Amino acid sequence: MSDQAAKVLVLCTGNSARSIMSEALINVLGEGRFLAYSAGSQPSGRVNPFAVEQAHSIGYDTVNVRSKSWDEFSQPDSPKMDIVITVCGSAAGESCPLWRGSPIKVHWGFEDPSYVDGSDEDKRAAFTKTFAQIRGKVNLLVNLPIDTLSSTELEAELQAIGDLPV
Repeated sequence: MSDQAAKVLVLCTGNSARSIMSEALINVLGEGRFLAYSAGSQPSGRVNPFAVEQAHSIGYDTVNVRSKSWDEFSQPDSPKMDIVITVCGSAAGESCPLWRGSPIKVHWGFEDPSYVDGSDEDKRAAFTKTFAQIRGKVNLLVNLPIDTLSSTELEAELQAIGDLPV
């Protein structure tokens, strides 16, 4: 990695919950060492309000957060990613666009809290649980000595984080 912030793209199908929460956590906990974005293969067009609530809980500014297509990040003028992380099973299995450069690609699977039925309290509890699971993996990511790891070593570390139980 370079002296610049490592650019991370977090992907999910709808870009409405898990990828949004991951983006917020990486940007806040990364303290400038990481710059995270999120996108979806089939964006829902709206960000889940419970995901916004979780992002706000750590002080993340969600004013410009929106559900967007991963196509925005495969354009010639888009930021060159260092790491691409899929956070849902369906996005992991989809054929991704070609990314500029050669980013490290890994999968960290999390259950989708958006599918929880019930009261707002039930839904909020599901989002809080998933947010905590994502936070655990993001804490490991942001504490990696990325400036001293080779690309192969970094990929192995990121894959090991993904393989940890949630």
